[in-house]
Amino acid sequence: MTWIGARGLFAIVYTTSVASVYFALGVVAGRALGLTPLVFLVGGLFFGLAGMTYAEGAAGHPEAGGSTVFARYAFNELVSFVTGWAVILDYVIVLAATALAATGYLGTLWSPAGSGLLRFALAAGIVGFVVVTNVRGLSPFRLSRRVVIAFGDIAVQLLVVVLGLALVFHPGALADSVDLGTTPSWSDLVFALTLVTVAFTGLEAAASLSAEVRIERRDLRRLMGGGVAVIVLVYLGISLVAISALPVEHGRTALGGRWEDAPLVGVVRQFHPHWLAEAMSWIVAVSGTVALVAAANSAMLGVSRLAYSLATNRQIPSALGRLSQRFGTPWVLIALSGVFAVALLIPTDLEFLVGIYAFGAMLAFTIAHVSIIRLRYREPDRPRAFRVPLGVRIGGGEVPLPAAFGAVLSAAAWVSVLILHAPARYVGVTWMAFGLVLYVAYRRGGGKPLLGRVTIPAQALRYEAPEREFGSILVPIFGEPLDDDIVQTAGRLAGRTRAESDEEGDATIEAIWVFEVPLSLPLDARLPDAQVRRARAALARAKSVGEEYEGVQVQTAMTRARRAGQGIVHEAKRRGVEAIVLAAEEPSRIRGGSLLGGSGGPLDNSVGEVTKHVIRKAECRVILTAAPVEVVAAATAETTAEPASGSSAEPSPKAPGTGDPAR
Repeated sequence: MTWIGARGLFAIVYTTSVASVYFALGVVAGRALGLTPLVFLVGGLFFGLAGMTYAEGAAGHPEAGGSTVFARYAFNELVSFVTGWAVILDYVIVLAATALAATGYLGTLWSPAGSGLLRFALAAGIVGFVVVTNVRGLSPFRLSRRVVIAFGDIAVQLLVVVLGLALVFHPGALADSVDLGTTPSWSDLVFALTLVTVAFTGLEAAASLSAEVRIERRDLRRLMGGGVAVIVLVYLGISLVAISALPVEHGRTALGGRWEDAPLVGVVRQFHPHWLAEAMSWIVAVSGTVALVAAANSAMLGVSRLAYSLATNRQIPSALGRLSQRFGTPWVLIALSGVFAVALLIPTDLEFLVGIYAFGAMLAFTIAHVSIIRLRYREPDRPRAFRVPLGVRIGGGEVPLPAAFGAVLSAAAWVSVLILHAPARYVGVTWMAFGLVLYVAYRRGGGKPLLGRVTIPAQALRYEAPEREFGSILVPIFGEPLDDDIVQTAGRLAGRTRAESDEEGDATIEAIWVFEVPLSLPLDARLPDAQVRRARAALARAKSVGEEYEGVQVQTAMTRARRAGQGIVHEAKRRGVEAIVLAAEEPSRIRGGSLLGGSGGPLDNSVGEVTKHVIRKAECRVILTAAPVEVVAAATAETTAEPASGSSAEPSPKAPGTGDPAR
């Protein structure tokens, strides 16, 4: 893993946030006209509010996923998924928008690149480059390169601001071009305020990397103060220079017309003398192209971390979050994001893309702000490296006023996008509806709760080479938390085998629930409804966990026996399985007579005794996982003298909960 420090974190935020000025300037100015500097100033302040919220959330819960993590701990998995699905849409749009904008700046260096089919092909090529780069993953060298790009871009943009203020800035021209309500209209002004939020993707990308960040508290505070100030300064300075260089005439500005695809080139073209304008146009074209490609990389980096979070929390099918065996990156969703981004390039319309972005961004930011407020009540004593300031006591908790203000603004902006931008309304709502249907079908189909958290380990998302071949494995299920680990162990063994095998069909896990029937009752006595429901729920969960593994099918069944060990051995022999995966984690795991109205206490024969019986009597291999050394030692010492043919005990040296079998 590549650890990210303060400079690397700033580079990721900056390359996505301020690089958006290279294309957002033209789109925003086309709507805001003479009020473009005011819109960027308000956007910068809004960025500061969102930045504080994301800093507190990521510091409190440093996990991959960004705002989807805040929503999970504040609310539930459904709200978390809604947030994550909206953010994925935004990442893909930023990928498409930055690739398209990069071709606009390339057009300054080579005119055919800025128009026609060649423009589409080059933009698609940039997307392909970003996909390949992110499948390979983040390395220290690539991270250091982004730091260099970020600081180089800061230098270029500040140079544009300084030269522009000296050469073309005319304060009077700004005021004279504004006729509020007409030039611009109220609807255009409100829409422009939502468009400027395209700069905020860097916050999501940075927050999604919080599990990989190593940064001191003072550095985080410095980043929140100085880093945000630099971004706001660049926003405001460039917009002031831009409207002065290409002022509003007859209700229009060339920033949103001729120069919409490369607005900063249009700005520096107005500098004088001519040689300076020519030199700066080349410098800005090169810097803009490089910065926009870096921004596309940062957006895709966010996709990879968010895909990992959604897949390991079983919010999307594991097939979508499949990890590359070589690089450990979610290559399937990265590739699909690239395909979707290329599809969005077809209209070659930046305003179309940025408008759709605002839909997802405002929804995600609203949920993020509200989540931080709710977490102040749910986790009041949780240590946080950063806290949003200006909190007030209300009820039993503290409400951070910046987060509350940000939530209100975000919600209002989201509603305005729905009203004012038809493409965002239709594409955004369709995207969210599709995601909700996918989520509900996936969760219900696997017997998983809609609101509760269900996780799988990262290993379940990988293809791994086989170490042993078990085409069929028996797994006893007891309705305990450790069941997931045992099924995951069996899934990895079976999945590895079938993934590399030439045989057709799936490997099979036989998940069984053994009802222990006391001797005082006939073996076919009626079972309590509550216990049957419990068994069915546990088996359904085992099926959904096991089938997350490639090439694995889980069969479930309920059986009866006088003793659990006898029932396990009998079923293994009857079904002809090649191995039994069994846990021996704590003595009171398996409960006895209470199932049919007995005493309700743990079996006199502890799990250790059941395990020893299975090892002694089973005619296939027995694999123990997550077992304390002393339990396994006692079991193996008693059974090594006369083991049953073909059986062996394999205690795991790993800590409980890892789900790794002994080798």
